[in-house]
Amino acid sequence: MEPLRRHDKRNLESIPVGSLALVPLKGCSEMAEEIDYYLTRWRAERESEHHNSLGFEGYRRPTYIVDCDLPRFGTGEGKGVMKQSVRGMDLYFLVDVVNYNETYRMFGGQNHMSPDDHFQNLKRAIAAVGGKARRMTVIMPYLYEGRQHKRSMRESLDCAIALQELVRMGVDNIITFDAHDPRVQNAIPLSGFDTVQPAYQFIKGILTHVEGLHLDSDHMMVISPDEGGMKRAVYIANVLGLDMGMFYKRRDYTQVVNGKNPILAHEFLGSSVEGKDMIILDDMISSGESVLEVARGLKQRGAGRVFVCATFGLFTAGLDVFDQAYESGMIDRVLTTNLIYQTPELLQREWYINCNMSKYIAYIIDTLNHDSSISDLLDPYARIRAIVQKYNDGGQKIVN
Repeated sequence: MEPLRRHDKRNLESIPVGSLALVPLKGCSEMAEEIDYYLTRWRAERESEHHNSLGFEGYRRPTYIVDCDLPRFGTGEGKGVMKQSVRGMDLYFLVDVVNYNETYRMFGGQNHMSPDDHFQNLKRAIAAVGGKARRMTVIMPYLYEGRQHKRSMRESLDCAIALQELVRMGVDNIITFDAHDPRVQNAIPLSGFDTVQPAYQFIKGILTHVEGLHLDSDHMMVISPDEGGMKRAVYIANVLGLDMGMFYKRRDYTQVVNGKNPILAHEFLGSSVEGKDMIILDDMISSGESVLEVARGLKQRGAGRVFVCATFGLFTAGLDVFDQAYESGMIDRVLTTNLIYQTPELLQREWYINCNMSKYIAYIIDTLNHDSSISDLLDPYARIRAIVQKYNDGGQKIVN
């Protein structure tokens, strides 16, 4: 965990919406403790002329975490229990819907929690509040059913239904990271919905752990592995002043395998990659098949080092394929965030760089609790340019 510094504190003078409380659900306790670490210390150091007013009551506390118990019966049924009063509080629920490491007992057997189980737990926790909170915000980094966001035939619209369900239960704001398609927020047009990009943390991770980089269009290039990721790649390319390339997936639309049309080939669009370092940007690594195929295609075209950046590292097919890709020189580093569960084995891999988002989420929560704008947090252009300048000046360790 990073040490606190003087400039960590934001200038927040407005009256808080309500007494701040974090409600971490099963699988989010470690991240919640890190967020709580920053919040408690920032608020202990922050000076304000209004601290003695009634609006700042409970502003400084030893912890902002509220204990929410989610017990299960022998049948697998469950309930949510708030262990303390949350009346009038500004609540922030933290949920990781893809944390398969969490388990529960059912008819004597051990069950791993599915995304459906985590989402049901979130609703139980909200229901346990009983409408007594001042405001409720759900921080759901991996958007539940985010990949089932549009209808192309007779099929369900799971993500839209889930968002509407949360709003009907009284949730005021939903904060997610790198939503597969942000347009799903059209399902709740009158409610708060923010999708955050970890662009700054990716650039910081590469600059902190990799030496000998030249951040210009002659030596580096940003790659989108498909047409859906163009927006995030265009942003990074523009901020860093780099060229951009894109792969598109040529699919076989005559058959469906595991719910989707199989990919025949990845075709490349863009200028020459020969001798340049590559930054591949994606929202998630599922099995890793697609991103490794892209890395292979870049190497075949003469690319230099290949850095893979993905907000969510699911690694559903295990780590062996990435071990082999690293040993063969196909990839140099893989960067994902701690927004979802990370296995101990992943954290020990030589090719892996962990981008910690806890401090960033603490900034967002602290600012929202004061009902202040988070626009400067959602657009990290100035911070990216600052760390690039520090890297180019040489020698200075990047810590912010």
